[in-house]
Amino acid sequence: MKLKRCFDLLAALIGLCLLAPLMLLIACWIRFDSPGPALFVQQRVGRHGVPFSIFKFRTMACDGAAGSAPRMWPHPRITRAGHWLRRTKLDELPQLVNVVLGQMSLVGPRPELARYVACYPGAVRDKVLSVPPGITEWSSIQYRDEGSLLATEADPERTYIETVLPVKLAFYQRYVDQRSFWMDLRILARTLSTLWR
Repeated sequence: MKLKRCFDLLAALIGLCLLAPLMLLIACWIRFDSPGPALFVQQRVGRHGVPFSIFKFRTMACDGAAGSAPRMWPHPRITRAGHWLRRTKLDELPQLVNVVLGQMSLVGPRPELARYVACYPGAVRDKVLSVPPGITEWSSIQYRDEGSLLATEADPERTYIETVLPVKLAFYQRYVDQRSFWMDLRILARTLSTLWR
């Protein structure tokens, strides 16, 4: 979909230009709030199963301390800045760079860690990974407070794999089946509206 890629590239470049001052302030705040780099880089599984490095603003302390399950929130290693960044989703802004690099799209199935992708049923995995991963999609809106929900569970990791992930995969498959430029615009509008509220 050439139109989708052109829109992604143009929107991401404009977004990076307009948001550059805010992103610089966030980076300085992170560095001031706790020792370590402003960016967090992690390997995720991209289109056709190709791994790539996803960029986020760092929200956890770099002390190497062991904590609870990675998806549990509030996590004992989350910094003061990290709490606010996660709540507002501004920690995702650096992924605009991933969009410019062609590793991600503005809208698409969220890129997962390899250990979660290994839990996808074979046919589902092929379908979901047939399109570029995105910054947002329907399940991102539905599970905006995913971490807080999982924090109430005795085993957040197991709950995510057995309960949350299947629902997300259903959303991902529906998106792949019904995707269009206009659907992307609807999802982006709903995402911005949800974050604003």
